[in-house]
Amino acid sequence: MPLERIVSTALQIVDDEGADALSMRTLAQRLGSGTATLYRHFDNRAALVAHVVDRMFGAVELNGDELLAMGWQQALRTVAHTMFEALARHRNAARLLVEEIPLGPNAMALREHCVAALLDSGFPPRLAAHAFATLSRYVLGFAIQVNGHGGGGQLADAQVSAVFQSVDPALFPATVTVAGSMPVPIEDEFSFGLELLLSGLAHLRDDA
Repeated sequence: MPLERIVSTALQIVDDEGADALSMRTLAQRLGSGTATLYRHFDNRAALVAHVVDRMFGAVELNGDELLAMGWQQALRTVAHTMFEALARHRNAARLLVEEIPLGPNAMALREHCVAALLDSGFPPRLAAHAFATLSRYVLGFAIQVNGHGGGGQLADAQVSAVFQSVDPALFPATVTVAGSMPVPIEDEFSFGLELLLSGLAHLRDDA
């Protein structure tokens, strides 16, 4: 059985049922085969998860030379938004990245491009490593939160806004002042925080 089909099916299980639902037995049942077929490709579930995670990184199609040419801030901005969009499409699967540092070929290539752009722009090696690690965690955290937690009791944005605007101004005057701008859409929050992160990295690079 082709490895591509196995990994695609595994990712679909996670998308449909959550990360905890992925097991060798469940995957074999979905494929209509035995677990022995899977063990020819993977020693254990961890190895399978590593392939699923790297498949997600494979959706982040970026050219290393183009990233270098656009400068480190635009390069990281581009990488962050592209990663966010790719991981957000698989919010359940994105949670798998919490288990371990991704070391598959696609993840390694993405890391290489980003770190190269940072080093080329004068970042010391240690700062470049910390910058990419922080950026990755930042993107992952937001990607997991996209569309909330999927709970049926989650309030719509309009309802949340109404709650903020109805609070007692005597108790929460600051909240009432900004109520018209709340809740902040997660995409806007992501972009705003990313700019703060890039600004902070610029200061650190200049001080290094």
